[in-house]
Amino acid sequence: MQRRTFLRTGFAAGLAFAVPASPPRKFKLSYAPHFGMFREHAGEDLIAQLRFMAEQGFTAFEDNGMRGRPVEVQERIGSELARLGMRLGVFVAHEIDWREPTLTSGDAAPRQKFLDEIRGSIEVARRVHAKWMTVVPGHVHPRLEPSYQTAHVIETLRRAAEILEPHGLVMVLEPLNTLRDHPGMFLTRIPQAFLICKAVGSPSCKILFDVYHQQITEGNLMPNLDAAWDEIAYIQVGDNPGRKEPTTGEINYRNVFRHLHRKGYTGIVGMEHGNSRPGRAGEQAVIDAYIAVDSFDGTG
Repeated sequence: MQRRTFLRTGFAAGLAFAVPASPPRKFKLSYAPHFGMFREHAGEDLIAQLRFMAEQGFTAFEDNGMRGRPVEVQERIGSELARLGMRLGVFVAHEIDWREPTLTSGDAAPRQKFLDEIRGSIEVARRVHAKWMTVVPGHVHPRLEPSYQTAHVIETLRRAAEILEPHGLVMVLEPLNTLRDHPGMFLTRIPQAFLICKAVGSPSCKILFDVYHQQITEGNLMPNLDAAWDEIAYIQVGDNPGRKEPTTGEINYRNVFRHLHRKGYTGIVGMEHGNSRPGRAGEQAVIDAYIAVDSFDGTG
């Protein structure tokens, strides 16, 4: 396949990768790697990593830590994404407290801090052409009834949605598993997130369905996708156990992805997992895994 060579641009001189005139493959879904996933092939330079992703046929990428990157780095990433024709998936919109109750408490200080961070994330989204940002309501409150906590979270998210709606941005609520990775977190189940989104009642408040977390918490993956479909705006994946690439665990991702495709999902599938093996061979194994699970029959 012939490749077009571009001038060397980016954060450092001597970027090693040319962007192909057309990708070597076309995935049926928009899978999104993250920085570091292909550093053995592409090096440490972030622009080089984006170019390698595009060279492999990926049309999106995600970066949880985008909000914390220097403004000039955000702008360069946004410019390169536009040039490559890639979409940015989620970044984390606020500082998550993994130990103390914040939004569940109903207290004014953590609510105001959260809303200020949401406002700040609007500028981040503008620089990198993002639409979605992850929100985690935080830790459970040990001395409040769950219904009071839910009401506090809904009220805060309504205020955040009012901030985001004029900009066409969407915060996606991520239920997290408490059995393996995040003990004590408030939002854990898809039906719980569905209830909250319905109560908020805004196009700027939707669900991030992380298949890895939900396999641990509740299973029943495709029926839960169907039941909450109207409120789901974003998908993330990782196999279980281990949180590595598809085909390394128990989840039948070929069937899950076929289900998403047949439902007409055109959003991003964030590859929020590690590599099961080190080095270049491990990175190639990730690419090969997505080729394998994307090989489902694409007809209706």
